[in-house]
Amino acid sequence: MRKRILLLEDEQAIADTLIYALQSEGFEVRHVRLAGEALQAFEAGPPDLAVLDVGVPDGSGFDVCRAIRKTSEVPIVFLSARHEEIDRVLGLELGADDYVVKPFSPREVVARVRAILRRSAGSGGPAAAVPNAPVAQAGALVLDEAAQRIACLGSYLPLTRYEFQLLATLLRRPERIFSRSELMDLVWGGAADTSDRTVDAHVKLLRAKLRERGLMAEVIQTHRNMGYSIRLPD
Repeated sequence: MRKRILLLEDEQAIADTLIYALQSEGFEVRHVRLAGEALQAFEAGPPDLAVLDVGVPDGSGFDVCRAIRKTSEVPIVFLSARHEEIDRVLGLELGADDYVVKPFSPREVVARVRAILRRSAGSGGPAAAVPNAPVAQAGALVLDEAAQRIACLGSYLPLTRYEFQLLATLLRRPERIFSRSELMDLVWGGAADTSDRTVDAHVKLLRAKLRERGLMAEVIQTHRNMGYSIRLPD
């Protein structure tokens, strides 16, 4: 079955290029120009993924994301002309899976959509053992390197690309303290638009997802003026 994409974008030229790129890769696209229309379309039939422009005439893609997150964990990608770090951090804290800054390549957006949908498709089921697959474990968390997934209390966590890479980095070296600059290099590859706040925002999101799965203790430990580590169970 074709995956359904909800696209909120008020600039027709940008919308047309994205619609063409997505449809060429086999996606079904529902395009709307206004935030209100996006929410109506979502309620009429939830998509497999939503691509939301941050700035639209009747509101904000952030507002649409907030409304969607009240009832759904559908993957969300933000499109924005805003380059400021605070906007990226806000988007991630609202629960977005990715944040793409304009101008962008439509092919890049399609590649990100495909990657997010692949991760989402494999995140909800029970964690099955993979023969001879390297694993790293810290208490209730198990990293399956072969499947590129992390299980928590028997089922896979629904993680975005950077959430997975961050948690996997910590799990590979339990109790080892990673500085924020180390994590930026290891997880984000030294990208120019990352900072301490980027790391902190992702840690906050990971902690929330772990609490949702029943891990009430702080598995990810903060070491003041030093960084983060994974705590081994007592």
